[in-house]
Parts: sequence; structure tokens; C-alpha cells
Amino acid sequence: MNEVAMTVLLLALLFVMLGSGIWVAFSLLIVALSGMALFSSAPLGDVLATTAWGASNSWALAALPLFIWMGEILFRSRMSEDMFTGLSPWMGRLPGRLLHVNIVGCAVFAAVSGSSAATAATIGKMSVPELTRRGYPEKLILGTLAGSATLGLLIPPSIILIVYGVATEQSIARLFVAGILPGIMLMVLFMGYVVIWSLTHKAQIPAPDPSLPLREKFARSKRLIPVILLIAGVIGSIYAGIASPTDAAAVGVVLALVLSWFAKTLNLETFKAGLIGATKTSCMIAFILVGAAFLTVAMGFTGIPSLLAQWIGSLHLSPYALLGALTVFFVILGCFLDGISVVVLTTSVILPMVEQAGIDPLWFGIFVVIVVEMSQITPPVGFNLFVIQSLTGRNIVRVAMAAAPFFAILLIALGLITAFPEIVTALPAVMGH
Repeated sequence: MNEVAMTVLLLALLFVMLGSGIWVAFSLLIVALSGMALFSSAPLGDVLATTAWGASNSWALAALPLFIWMGEILFRSRMSEDMFTGLSPWMGRLPGRLLHVNIVGCAVFAAVSGSSAATAATIGKMSVPELTRRGYPEKLILGTLAGSATLGLLIPPSIILIVYGVATEQSIARLFVAGILPGIMLMVLFMGYVVIWSLTHKAQIPAPDPSLPLREKFARSKRLIPVILLIAGVIGSIYAGIASPTDAAAVGVVLALVLSWFAKTLNLETFKAGLIGATKTSCMIAFILVGAAFLTVAMGFTGIPSLLAQWIGSLHLSPYALLGALTVFFVILGCFLDGISVVVLTTSVILPMVEQAGIDPLWFGIFVVIVVEMSQITPPVGFNLFVIQSLTGRNIVRVAMAAAPFFAILLIALGLITAFPEIVTALPAVMGH
């Protein structure tokens, strides 16, 4: 059987497995075992054992369960209420008023949780009822939440950047630094859209609350101090070179537990629930990583990746054309898989082509994350859409339509970092990581 037929057969098997609802990790393992059994004579058991150990035995991966646990602790704390109270006095005079609390709140929570779904759920639980009660348009409430929650994938500490760093052997600290400016840029673009929409639909935005004295604004903002301390403790220790991402994740867990204790939201029940939630998510990701690593090795034995690389090389695509094709590919894949699965499944095959085209792997990591962010708000498997649907009880199509303008903004952000790669590369270069 020639390589093209092998590729088609294995891809068909993978999509059948994923479409049938089998766990992603099992699907990857079954396809890898089938590929090796059919198209190579390598010893299956030995290769599986060494690959599973190699994929799991990485110190960088230790940061993953710790950051996830930190997010779980904060998810069960009073943090989203504190952020709403602390941010709203400063947003009341901007066009769009308290809709900006959704965006800034998501950006702040993203900086301490690293998860898109956790960001959507935590901020949404507080902001959706509050903004609905005040009479803000539902389309904008849902859209700002769906779009801004994707910042959880980009603003460090990002779980998906840790996975990309491990999969591609890039420095996680440098990836974290590279994510800052694109994250801020996206936040500004989202706020800009809300400002423009509000100025052109003035009748649909409620009247502002009575203005507060400056002293009262600062008094309310005191509730942001714990959050700011947590961000400074985690991110600051990485950027200052004091701690590795793994050390900083441990610091983050301790700080989150302390903050939750002071906020009187930490008890035995919430502690156990956070620990179990973090264990389940971490095991799922670790299992997917093992499956993807074994699939990568199996594909190496079959020779499919080199064939694909040769085929794409024979097309003589320019770097821009390659990025355009990969964007379409990732968005389609993201319609059926979660972001982490997309990254671990594709990077080993795609990275050689990207490097051959002269594209910086560090820059490409941020590019991939923004594309994966887009897939988080595209049906049928946009995880953020599901989270918001379960929060609000609204039809998934309605939620997807509300998120559509923010999908377009993410596309604009891709264009900006492609035209001006310094947005991604400047900070890592300046900070010398």
C-alpha cells in the first residue's frame, strides 16, 4: 500500500474514532497502534512503553496540574464578585459602560487561571445576571463573555502554552512572555469594538449609574488587591527570573489557598472539589499527551509526516500562504477537538514545515493559540459556547451568533501579528529570556 492510501486510511480511522465519541486519548492510541501494526514491523509494546514514559517524564509538565488546581481554587472563591465590584466604578463612563467589566474581568482572571472555559464560567456566573438585570443587550453580554474568555488561552500562565512548549521543546518562560502583548492587544480590540457598537447604538445602552466620588472608587478597588498580588506573585516571579514556571505554579497554588481562606470560601468541601477537579483535568490532558506522543512516534515509523512535509514543500507555498492554509486547517480541526488536543496532535507534523518556511517556532506558538481561540467560539464544538449555553440556557446558535464579531476580531489579530511579528517577539527579546 502506498503512502497516500496509508495516510487516507489512518486519517479516516481517526475521524471515525473522534466522531463516535470515544475519548480523544483512546482514539489517538488506537490509530497509532493500527498504523504500527499494519505498516511497520516495530515492537508495539516496547515502543508504547518507552513513548508513554518519555511523554510523562517531563519536569515542565509538573506546572500543568498546579496551574489547573490554582484555577479550580479561584473558581470556587469570591473572586469574580470582587472583580466586578472593583472594576465597575472605573468603567461606567466609557461608551459601553459595564460591558467592559466582562472584557477586563476575563483578562484579569485569565492571568491567574490559564483556562478559557474556567474564565467563561467564573466571570459569566457573576456578570451575566448582573448585566441582564441592568438592561444591557443580551447579544453584547454573551459576545463579550465568549470572546474575552478566550484570553484564558493566551495571557500567561496559559495551560495550552505549557503544552505547546513541551510538545515543541520551546522555553515555556519565553512563550509566557511572548503572550503578554498579543493578549493586551486583543483586550484593546475587544474594548474598541464595544465602544464603536455603543456609539452607533446609543439607545440600547442603559444610562450610567450615579458618579461616585474618587475616594469611593478607590475604596471599592481595594477588593482587586488580592487578585493583583496573586498575578504579581505568579507572573512576576517568572519574568524576574526568580522562579521557573513550575516553581511559580506551586507559589500560585499556595497564594490561591491563602486568598480563598481569607475570603472565607475555603473549607474541606471546596478544597476536595478543587483537588478532584484539577486531578480529572490534569489526567485527561496527560492521557491525551501520551496518546499524541505515541501517534507521533507511530507516524514516524510509517513515514507519513515526511511524505506530508514533502508534499507541502512541493507546492512551494510562500510563508503567508502556508499560514493561511494552516489557519483554515486548525479552525476546521478545532470544530471537532478541544484546543489542547489540536496542539498535541498537529505540532510534530507541522513544526518541521513551519521551520523550513523560516517561521519562528516561538511566534508560531502564539499564532496557533490565537487560531485555537477562534475555534473555542465556532460551532459545533466551541467549548466556550457550551459553557455560556449552560450558564444562560440560551440556544447554542444564538450564543454563536453573539460571538461572531469576536471571531472576526481574532482574525484581525492574526493579521496584525503576521504583519507585525514584533508584537510577539519584542518582549522575549527585550527581557532576555
